[in-house]
Amino acid sequence: MQTIVISLGGSIIVQEKINYKFLNEFKRIILKHKEYKFIIVTGGGKTARTYIEAARKEKLSEEEISFLGILTTRLNANLIADIFNQSRVPETHQEINNIKEKIIVCGALGNKSKMTSDTNAAQIAKDKKAKFFINMTNVPGLFTDDPKTHKNASLIPFITHKDFNNKIQKIKFKAGQHFILDQKASEIIKRNNITTIIIEGNNQLENILNNKKFIGTIIS
Repeated sequence: MQTIVISLGGSIIVQEKINYKFLNEFKRIILKHKEYKFIIVTGGGKTARTYIEAARKEKLSEEEISFLGILTTRLNANLIADIFNQSRVPETHQEINNIKEKIIVCGALGNKSKMTSDTNAAQIAKDKKAKFFINMTNVPGLFTDDPKTHKNASLIPFITHKDFNNKIQKIKFKAGQHFILDQKASEIIKRNNITTIIIEGNNQLENILNNKKFIGTIIS
């Protein structure tokens, strides 16, 4: 059975409030596709950034700030696990390896700083030889520029690992950063040639799982 790893952005899980409409549809899609094993890694999103902003005002260390971010990813993971009736949320790679269920939900693994849950998801995709690593976020994919500030920005449907990595490594890592994939995750998918797909929303996820055309960015 093939494995699909999904990095589920915290910005989708919690907006102004918990996005139950999205989560219920997400659950329906995942449960429908019994031909795959799914490992879902949750991000911290707005909740993490709120805590991180407060921690910076209190002048906490970067390690302490990163750990707060890690805890918020696990908070979101417990919510998603409850939705899927999963009683166990692993916190290490070894714990994931010990779970035999077809659906596994986790947040950030371990306590390392200077990475996001994307790094953990990419590492899991490598370890499990995943068919796809899907990053679900709040934008339709990678753009030529920030679409919020540049109205002429266009979606990039395909980019090589090398070109994507060159682009993202120009950005300095910062706990709570809000980009479609972190720097270490980019290195992992490039080094291991992992097909990675950036999408927004359940419609595109279902299209991918049904082998239909979808809107997003393929990194390959």
